Amino acid sequence: MMCVQQGLRKEIRCFTMKALILVGGFGTRLRPLTLSFPKPLVDFANKPMILHQIEALKEVGVTEVVLAINYRPEVMINFLKDFEDKLGITITCSQETEPLGTAGPLALARDKLADGSGEPFFVLNSDVISEYPFAELIEFHKSHGGEATIMVTKVDEPSKYGVVVMEEATGRVERFVEKPKIFVGNKINAGIYLLNPSVLDRIELRPTSIEKEVFPQIAADQKLHAMVLPGFWMDVGQPRDYITGLRLYLDSLRKKSAAKLASGAHVVGNVLVHESAKIGEGCLIGPDVAIGPGCVVEDGVRLSRCTVMRGVRIKKHACISNSIIGWHSTVGQWARIENMTILGEDVHVCDEVYSNGGVVLPHKEIKSSILKPEIVM
Repeated sequence: MMCVQQGLRKEIRCFTMKALILVGGFGTRLRPLTLSFPKPLVDFANKPMILHQIEALKEVGVTEVVLAINYRPEVMINFLKDFEDKLGITITCSQETEPLGTAGPLALARDKLADGSGEPFFVLNSDVISEYPFAELIEFHKSHGGEATIMVTKVDEPSKYGVVVMEEATGRVERFVEKPKIFVGNKINAGIYLLNPSVLDRIELRPTSIEKEVFPQIAADQKLHAMVLPGFWMDVGQPRDYITGLRLYLDSLRKKSAAKLASGAHVVGNVLVHESAKIGEGCLIGPDVAIGPGCVVEDGVRLSRCTVMRGVRIKKHACISNSIIGWHSTVGQWARIENMTILGEDVHVCDEVYSNGGVVLPHKEIKSSILKPEIVM
């Protein structure tokens, strides 16, 4: 609930803020992890990806979150029920029977988003990890008086993206240029928006793109503004970006609340260890490692740039780098796992096995080495 003072009589008017998270489909780019859980429930830095977003929304007064989803909604809702109570926030699903792109889901959820208050609502892509500066976004949106605000982030290689061309002084968006051949700017859409309910009148209930159809139309009417996202940003929808995103997230955590990071003679750089995990003697852990609840890391293990999810056991003297180890898996003694290896849920790697970029589906036992990147069915 957010309350604002209005007018000379100092009337206080309270309103509920809402948010729509675009969850979408099957999460194929993060398989085999998404064979066990929908992508937003895959752990990132020891909690489900979507929970990072929901907690940040709750902090700025959002009371209702709508998940736009077309895949396994019952799993999402059952899982998030616990968090509804803990956070004191309402979480509902808006289910697509056919994929509706990035704008269609807003039309489908119209009744949930437009409550007659005229207040803006958030829209987020579920893959985006950042510091979520929602309070600054609300302030900027109210100050320019336009219809919509998008967050943009600066990138090194803008030619790979759709670039947002904007007026630097005011933030007003002039146009969008898809994968420009010549330099027109280095800011791209960050997948975080604050929209007035009037935007819903521009969207039909059909498969449609908010980036390519709706935003250019609002920009043409000079009612679209962009705010440059402070801090880090990453779309963690695929493994390499997930590992990079973890590094950026842990860097940010170091600056904001360093006490949450592990410390000690066995820790190098930024490492996040759940309080219920057990670490043996003579280990070297870091940089850029997350170790989840209930994990057991035996003596002499070396971990760097990796995520070890809930319930994993890593046996003595194993070495893991640049990889993701899925829930309840086991890595054998003296095993070596590297080069974007991804183990699905409940995978068992035998002693002294080497994996160079293996992508292993859930419930497998790996008895022989994987010498080049390949999928193990």
